[in-house]
Amino acid sequence: MKHSYIDEYSGLDTFIHRLDPRIKLISLAVFILFIISTKAVSGASFVLYALFLSILALAAKIPAVFILKRSLVIIPFVLMATIFIPFFREGRTLYGYSFGILRVKITYEGLMILWNCLIKAYLSVVCVIIFMASTKFSDLLKALEALKCPALLLMIISFMYRYIFVIEDVFMKMEQAKEARSVARSWWLNNKVLASILGVLFIRTYEQAEYVYLAMCARGFSGKIKTLSDFRIKKTDLMFLGLTAAILAAIRLTIK
Repeated sequence: MKHSYIDEYSGLDTFIHRLDPRIKLISLAVFILFIISTKAVSGASFVLYALFLSILALAAKIPAVFILKRSLVIIPFVLMATIFIPFFREGRTLYGYSFGILRVKITYEGLMILWNCLIKAYLSVVCVIIFMASTKFSDLLKALEALKCPALLLMIISFMYRYIFVIEDVFMKMEQAKEARSVARSWWLNNKVLASILGVLFIRTYEQAEYVYLAMCARGFSGKIKTLSDFRIKKTDLMFLGLTAAILAAIRLTIK
């Protein structure tokens, strides 16, 4: 079975990959903070943010197609939350239409809020994708632990990411078995089979979780994240953090 991993390109050897994960986490937080605090009317700032992210992606040798495919997933969710804002936000009317008692209008202020949510959400997701793709998942968890992230949250994230592929693999095998035993029937037309598969998948998931828990207890798992290498902040890490903050501050101060 083929799976899509969020740290698919974490095994490369580039300057971005060699940075300390803690520094990358802090840089990510700083980058997102600058993005979300930028005014919606400052289009040039968003263009420069996107250019800076493109340079980081090229430096990390992460394909543009990989970033594009994963970043576009966020667009439908943002649209569902903001698509009606231009119709209800009070302000300067750009377009109006009346049909009996129904009156529809689109305001400039509403469109600016929609643009603000879309561009900031998209750029923030691109930041996360570049960071995650260039950092091993185990190193990410250890960096979060070093930055005092709650241990219970880290454990949940760790188990979810490690074993979601096991559950996905079981589901894909069950899907193949279903297809081999049916003739040209859609999933939606075979609700009973789908319900049975989901029920069996839930039971197998529960059993798998119990087996994993017992196996980890038998091996002395204490809740701490362990990796083969220890983190050590170098001068290049601090230089990268300082340079990133300086570039973002320069964009903010020079473009109004």
